[in-house]
Amino acid sequence: MDSAAPTPAPRRARVRAPELIGKGGWLNTGGKDLTLADLRGRIAILDFWTFCCINCLHVLDELRELEEKHRDTVVIIGVHSPKFVHEAEHAAVVDAVERYEVHHPVLDDPELATWKQYAVRAWPTLVVIDPEGYIVAQHAGEGHAHAIARLVEELEAEHEAKGTLRRGDGPYVAPEPVASDLRFPGKALVLPSGNFLVSDSTRHQLVELAADGESVVRRIGSGERGFGPDAFSEPQGLALLPDGSVIVADTVNHALRKFDPVTGAVETVAGTGRQWWQGSPTAGPALEVDLSSPWDVAWWQGRVWIAMAGVHQLWAWDPETGTVEVAAGTTNEGLVDGPAGEAWFAQPSGLAAAGDRLWVADSETSALRYVEREGEGYAVTSAVGTGLFDFGHRDGDAGQALLQHPLGVTALPDGSVAVCDTYNHALRRFDPATGQVTTLATDLREPSDAVLAGADIVVVESARHRLTRLRLPEEAVRVDAVAHRTQRAATEVAPGTLRLDVVFQAPSGQKLDIRYGPSTRLLVSSTPPELLAEGEGAGTDLFRDLALNPDVTEGVLHVSAMAASCDDDPANEYPACHVHQQDWGVPVTVTPDGAARLPLVLAGMDG
Repeated sequence: MDSAAPTPAPRRARVRAPELIGKGGWLNTGGKDLTLADLRGRIAILDFWTFCCINCLHVLDELRELEEKHRDTVVIIGVHSPKFVHEAEHAAVVDAVERYEVHHPVLDDPELATWKQYAVRAWPTLVVIDPEGYIVAQHAGEGHAHAIARLVEELEAEHEAKGTLRRGDGPYVAPEPVASDLRFPGKALVLPSGNFLVSDSTRHQLVELAADGESVVRRIGSGERGFGPDAFSEPQGLALLPDGSVIVADTVNHALRKFDPVTGAVETVAGTGRQWWQGSPTAGPALEVDLSSPWDVAWWQGRVWIAMAGVHQLWAWDPETGTVEVAAGTTNEGLVDGPAGEAWFAQPSGLAAAGDRLWVADSETSALRYVEREGEGYAVTSAVGTGLFDFGHRDGDAGQALLQHPLGVTALPDGSVAVCDTYNHALRRFDPATGQVTTLATDLREPSDAVLAGADIVVVESARHRLTRLRLPEEAVRVDAVAHRTQRAATEVAPGTLRLDVVFQAPSGQKLDIRYGPSTRLLVSSTPPELLAEGEGAGTDLFRDLALNPDVTEGVLHVSAMAASCDDDPANEYPACHVHQQDWGVPVTVTPDGAARLPLVLAGMDG
């Protein structure tokens, strides 16, 4: 391997990075407020994220290796930029930073001030700032860790030579650890013994509790993040199989694990430990197919169904054949009903089997949906929820009721469904017989799952680190109706033709992969569908002229872009290739003075 320092890439006109501001203040700094001047001499990577977003969680994991390898030259700054109302609560951000083991400073920006200063349009977005305080790159979406690692090496060499690189400890200060039996538990089930099995997600363990829901019987797993017979990584969903074993959604390991409550043995039954990317197999031997952030599992119609949050789909694992396959969803993010192969989901995170229906908590659309047989296949129907940007707490007829990022769903004995309405801190109930949504309980801190125990329902209060037992009431608790839309300001666009440009520049040392045809893809749609008179659908160009309907003045443009690039090394017959992908939901308002061009950065150099 050539040990010579990488040749710095040429730079264009330099853009000074705006200051970091946010009314929520700073976390993981020991109480100190940071400024860009404090970061001078270091390479700063701003990670614009929000804790509801599975792609943002993927990026947190992608950055861990870079953060460790370059800890004396690189400072990662998380800029928390909320989508949901709950995510603007400072206490919720504090919880999320601990829950996902964020080991770098985080700026809590509840009003999206820094987001706007940096013209960010998507979660997640990464911005690289050089040691002199200039922006040198911006990347939207996930999968950019390789390109950023190479850029970091170039910047280290360049600024070491200039004398502008300052090595040393970063500004991260770890918070004091808190003692508790559970730490941000995710899901639970009742074992045949009557005890509870809980996924203790932040501690990377399973915990068996006695029937009282409090006394610890045993812990399964080392408690250290890992992928082996004695290790998990942020496990979530649990499903009891007919033979008494338990399937575990080992979320950050992108795998399904099988736990035997009798012997205590753990084995992997699906997944490779690698994250699924576009173009990877979607069916085949379970141990040879990559998965992507499985969040929940349920035994239904002879298979284990998987809420594959990372790719907005449902998959299924067949223990008889040892195979997995996509069961519903297209990987496009949104709310579209219909045949399973054409439906769209948005981060499905909770499953519950109930006879002929599989209920789904579709978190990013704040929706309750279900799957049922239709002819030779399956169909998806929405019971509550309308789309990515409408949420709140409103009871009543399902057509106008609102939820806020639900993570759990539980089938009740009378045929109704309990919903862990996570960001409303509530337990809700939908009755298919009446079409009504009611509230069963409030003041639950981020409920993420619930299980039946006799006449009670036991709720996983994730942010209170406990199980809470409730008696199912005969009448629902009434709450005042509240409706919200996402805080993101709408982009003003001009009527007529709108030029959509997805900006992509192959990272340094890479080129577009055109060996087998076009290496880019662009998919465009809108809500409402009438917003676009022309321009929806798929294509291979990363630009498109959209014709806006003059009769529709506001809506959301849904844009999905993908580009594949490979290492540009003529001497390497088998270069490493990388997929860059991102989905945007862009609220737009049509105004006479609006822009005629909408640029979205997938990956590019800013200076």
